[in-house]
Amino acid sequence: MGALKGITVLELAGIGPGPFCAMLLADMGARVIRIDRPEGPAGTRHDVVLRGRRSLCLDLKNPTAVEALKRMAQQADALIEGFRPGVMERLGLGPEPLLKANPRLIYGRMTGWGQAGPLAKRAGHDINYIALTGALHAIGDPDRPPPPPLNLIGDYGGGGMLLALGILAAVIERANSGRGQVVDAAMVDGAALLMAPIYGMLSLGRWTPKRGTNFLDGTASFYGSYACACGGYVAVGPIEPAFFTEMLARMGLDAADFDNRMDPATWSTHKARLAEAFLGRTRDAWAEIFADSDGCVTPILSMAEAPSHPHIAARETFVAAHGAVQPAPAPRFSRTPSAIGAAPPLRGEHGAEILAEFGFSAQEIDTLVATIPPR
Repeated sequence: MGALKGITVLELAGIGPGPFCAMLLADMGARVIRIDRPEGPAGTRHDVVLRGRRSLCLDLKNPTAVEALKRMAQQADALIEGFRPGVMERLGLGPEPLLKANPRLIYGRMTGWGQAGPLAKRAGHDINYIALTGALHAIGDPDRPPPPPLNLIGDYGGGGMLLALGILAAVIERANSGRGQVVDAAMVDGAALLMAPIYGMLSLGRWTPKRGTNFLDGTASFYGSYACACGGYVAVGPIEPAFFTEMLARMGLDAADFDNRMDPATWSTHKARLAEAFLGRTRDAWAEIFADSDGCVTPILSMAEAPSHPHIAARETFVAAHGAVQPAPAPRFSRTPSAIGAAPPLRGEHGAEILAEFGFSAQEIDTLVATIPPR
C-alpha cells in the first residue's frame, strides 16, 4: 500500500533530517533499506523515526562492501546520504559513478551548509543553520537571546521534508526524461525557504527587523501565549477582526477597551488586559469556553496530553504502534493511504534477506555478513 509502492530507496545511516526523510518515504509505501555502520549500539524498537524499514550493515571502508552497495544502487530508485561534502566521493560512491551505473537513480544529498560555499565542509547543527537565515533572530523576546525552536526548522522542515519533496519531484520528472539526477538539499537553504513569507512582509514594510515588534512574534496582544490560573497556558491567535471580537465576547470583555488593536502602540496595554483576564480561569476552563468557538484560543498541551485531545484523538493524529505513541503518517491520501510499516529495525538484523533480494549469492552473503561483528 501507499503512493510510493514499488519505489526502492537506499538510506545511508545518519541522524536527524536524513532518517526523517526516509521515514516519510517509508510511510508512503516506499521500500526503504537502511545501510547501517557495523559499529555502534544495536538500536531500539522505540526509535520512531526509523520506522517502516529494514537494516543492512555494510562496512564502507571495505572494498567488497562498497562494491555491494554499488550493485544495490543499480536496482534502486533513490539513494539518501547525509555526509559532509566529499565523503561519498572518497568512498567511490559519489553521484558520478552511481549515476553512470544507474542513469535513473535519484541521488539525494542532505547537508547543513550545502555542497558548495565557504562553510560547506564545516560542522554545524540546526541552530547554526537557522541563525544565518534570519529565522532565529526573528524568534523570542526582544530583551533575551533568541530561543532555539527545538530543531524543527533546519533539521526537519528545512531539511528532511525538503529532501523528500526534492526526491519526489525528481521521480516525477524521471517519468518524462527517463533520467535520474542529484538533489542537493541544504538545511540552510530550506530554513531560508521557510522564511519566504516573512521576507515578503519585510520587503513590503510590514515586518521590522527588531525582534518583539511584529504581529507574529508574540508581541501583538492577539497572537501569543497567556498564563492561566492553574499555571498552564493558552495559545491566542484571533488575527481577523471577527475572530478577535468573538474572543472578547467569550471572555466577557468590552470591545471598546481594545480599539485600534492593529496599532503596535496599543499592544502592551491590550496585552496586559488580556493577561489579567486569562489569569481568572484555569487552562481547561478556557478550553471548554472556546471549544465551539472561532475565537482562536486553544490550550497549550504537553506531549503527554496532546494525543488524547478530542480533536487529535478523533483524527488519530497520533497512534500507538510497536510499543510507542507516535505521530501518524501525513498527509492523507484518499486512494493510496500511507501506513506505519515494520517496527524500527535493530542494526543489521535484515542483512541476509536484503542481500538475497538484490541477487547476491549465498557465498557473497556469507562474506559480507561475516564482516559485521555480532550484536
